[in-house]
Amino acid sequence: MSDVLLQLNNLHTHFLTDKEEVPAVNGIDLSVHKGEIVGIVGESGSGKSVTSLSVMKLVPSPPGKIVEGEINFKGENLVKVSEKRMRDIRGNEIAMIFQDPMTSLDPLYTIGNQLVEGIRLHKKTSKKEAYNQSIDLLKQVGIPRANEVVDEYPHQLSGGMRQRVMIAMAMSCEPELLIADEPTTALDVTIQAQILDLMIQLNKKKNTAILLITHDLGVVSEVCDRVVVMYSGQLVEEGTKREVLKDPQHPYSQGLIRSLPNIKEKEQKLYSIPGTVKQPKLGEVGCKFAPRCEFAFDRCFKENPELYSLGDSGRKSRCFLHDNKEGDVAKDAATTLRS
Repeated sequence: MSDVLLQLNNLHTHFLTDKEEVPAVNGIDLSVHKGEIVGIVGESGSGKSVTSLSVMKLVPSPPGKIVEGEINFKGENLVKVSEKRMRDIRGNEIAMIFQDPMTSLDPLYTIGNQLVEGIRLHKKTSKKEAYNQSIDLLKQVGIPRANEVVDEYPHQLSGGMRQRVMIAMAMSCEPELLIADEPTTALDVTIQAQILDLMIQLNKKKNTAILLITHDLGVVSEVCDRVVVMYSGQLVEEGTKREVLKDPQHPYSQGLIRSLPNIKEKEQKLYSIPGTVKQPKLGEVGCKFAPRCEFAFDRCFKENPELYSLGDSGRKSRCFLHDNKEGDVAKDAATTLRS
């Protein structure tokens, strides 16, 4: 499609340790369209952050490396471009908000110095113009006393204020794609809502596409258009926000939904998916989720399931329950899954 901004094709990112090679991202296919907000959800260790770092080509090497696949941004394969070209793209055409703003901001420089540096790196402007623009950006993201905060250091600001500064830095060059990695983690509920509102405004006013990485399904329901669910380095389900949250088709997605508390029940026992996310292994055979899945049968442990298309809407699920060849047993299990 002509409006596809970012397209990942069979992306593999591995980490080489002394003992083994770990496929942290194992064959991801993902698209983000212009002006779209796409959420990537999954437990810790699913490969969400490594996927985002791969797009920015910020995976630490060694030990990490993109070993296969394509990252097409506006038709240009970023896997093959030079580091010089990536420096032009980062912050200018693709910007990223990291999970911890304190470690993302340099403690030795003022907020203004860091904003000015980013602006002048990609735009031909004087220091004074960039400084004034920095103050305007801080005002846009709702920071009070912007004229004073611009000359303060990161440690003088609260977590929510630092995250606003990160959003201001991301907005400074009006990128076409914003990658947000857990942008509301460790923030209180009120500040979370304000940060999400800022991102929605950026999306609406500038038509900025957003790739939002989160484990919070409440955040997904609030801001996303489309959702992809990751597990153990693979994409296991994809669909619109309503499809995935209201009618999950993969057992893992269903488990995530079931683990949410029901505000209508005063006393309830919260559901949790049995077991933990296993570290992916190279050449491993079988469904990654099978050891934790209540619907698993023999085939799940002997073959790798493909990503099945469910109709013409773009809905997908990586589960043998959607393979018609499985017969009545699979159909009965699938019916149970949807009920």
